[in-house]
Amino acid sequence: MSRGMALGLGVLFLMRVVVVCITADGYVVHASHDGQSAAELHNPSGSGYEVPGLSFRVFVDRGVEEALGGLLDQAQADAALRTVIETFSYLNQHRHVYPRFDEAMSKGLLERVIIEPSVHNHEGKFFPFLVVRTVDPGRVRLLISASSMIEGRYLGETERFAPLLAREFQWVVSKAETGQKPKTGLIERDLGHAPIRTDKEIRALSGEERVRLLQQLFETYLRTVDDQQSLDGQSYYEIGSTILVPPSQPDSTTKFYDIRVREALQQIIREPSFLERTPLAVTNLLNGNIWNVAFVKVDQRDWATRTRVQPADKAVRVGVAGRSVQPAAILINLHRTAASDDPFYVDTKNLPMGALSIDRLALVIAREIQQNIVEKSQTGHVAQDALTAPK
Repeated sequence: MSRGMALGLGVLFLMRVVVVCITADGYVVHASHDGQSAAELHNPSGSGYEVPGLSFRVFVDRGVEEALGGLLDQAQADAALRTVIETFSYLNQHRHVYPRFDEAMSKGLLERVIIEPSVHNHEGKFFPFLVVRTVDPGRVRLLISASSMIEGRYLGETERFAPLLAREFQWVVSKAETGQKPKTGLIERDLGHAPIRTDKEIRALSGEERVRLLQQLFETYLRTVDDQQSLDGQSYYEIGSTILVPPSQPDSTTKFYDIRVREALQQIIREPSFLERTPLAVTNLLNGNIWNVAFVKVDQRDWATRTRVQPADKAVRVGVAGRSVQPAAILINLHRTAASDDPFYVDTKNLPMGALSIDRLALVIAREIQQNIVEKSQTGHVAQDALTAPK
């Protein structure tokens, strides 16, 4: 820690006071990883503390006695600040080991870090970390709970704390790149108002126009969570890793993969290369033929992906024109790896489906749709789907 920073820290703690300021620029939305949010209008004052080699600053909010998290005393605040700064320095020196941290730093996604006595959402649920959006699109703040650091005995333990802190950057990247996320979970489908388009109309749209159409379908028709919610209570994978991470909340994994599927679908819809190489993926996501794309946990089956089509007697009428559709679900089996004859085998690098990056996941989904959406929609395949559907 630099001498100037140490002097500033000493002044902060000798004063034993924190001035809380409320400004329009400081407005943030506190949101837990499950997408629930509540406005919080408090910011620690001052210029914060720099982390050598990184663009953001670290602030300390010692809290107030009557607050839910209580007050952070001088020694605790001092130790937490030193540990956080030293841990970020460590991560910066080992960026090649932590790709999501490296991505966030390279893109300038993190606006500031705030150490608080405790971190909680609007429901009072406590978290060791929380990523919150700012009014500046594409930038977020990271809140760190000092009480969680103390309980986990991480104060002064830079190398122990580093993997825990680095893991949170999957949320930094996700929240910064997706913007304010619509409500997740099992939406009530509004079949009559689903804004489906014809293939010809879809091809004539720009990438951004297709993304806006996709967002409307998320709200009315296209689900990104499986109906059985089979991921509730399950562990998840870090990108590029085969190590499973326990969820912080019962539905954390469901919400995590919900976000990832939406990110992948947006990439498929936006990027011209998908329209050129896998046009059926682009058109069928927007013309009503697909109404579910989701990760699932089906341990009794060895497939990595599946396209399941509703039988004829369960066809639905979609859109203002009431087009009759046998909608399909595109399922990605969380723990399975691709087989050698899968069209996306070379893209997955023998990783479980749940460990794929957004880019790789987009390729897997697009190629599954391109190869199977037409074949599976033909009479004779639906009965077999019914036999092998997840229970």
